Amino acid sequence: MSATADHAEERTNPASRLGFEPGQVVQELGYDDDCDQELRESIEELTGEELADEDYDDVPDAVLLWFREDDGDLTDALVDATSTVDPGAPIWLMTPKTGRDGHVEPSEIGEAAQTAGLAQTSSVNAAQDWTGSRLVTPKAARAARR
Repeated sequence: MSATADHAEERTNPASRLGFEPGQVVQELGYDDDCDQELRESIEELTGEELADEDYDDVPDAVLLWFREDDGDLTDALVDATSTVDPGAPIWLMTPKTGRDGHVEPSEIGEAAQTAGLAQTSSVNAAQDWTGSRLVTPKAARAARR
C-alpha cells in the first residue's frame, strides 16, 4: 500500500488512527448506548474480529475502555483494564470530549494513569464525541519513543 493510500485509510477508517491491526483481539470495557458505533464497527472491520466483552477470558491484544466522569474511579478502571492484557499492550481510554456529558479532565486522566502504572503516549480525536488516550506500561512507552 502506498503512503497516500495509508493516509486515505486513516481518514476513512477511524480504527486505523488508533493503530489496530488485522487479527487483533480488542476487549471492550465500559460499553453503553452512548459509545460511538462507527468507531466500534471500524475496529471490528479492521481487525476482522468482533469486540470481546468484559467476560472475555483470554488475553486480548488491546483494550478499548469507554469511561465517563460518573463511571466511578478512573484509577480502578485502568488497573482492571491492565490486568487483562500483557505488558506493553495498549489501553485506549475513550472519554467524552470537552463540553460533552461525562467529560473527564485531562489532568485526571494523567493522574489516574500514573497511579495505575501507565503512561499516556498519545491522544487522538477518536470519534465525533470521544477523545482517545493511548495508555501503556512505562516500559512499553519508553520503547515506543525510541
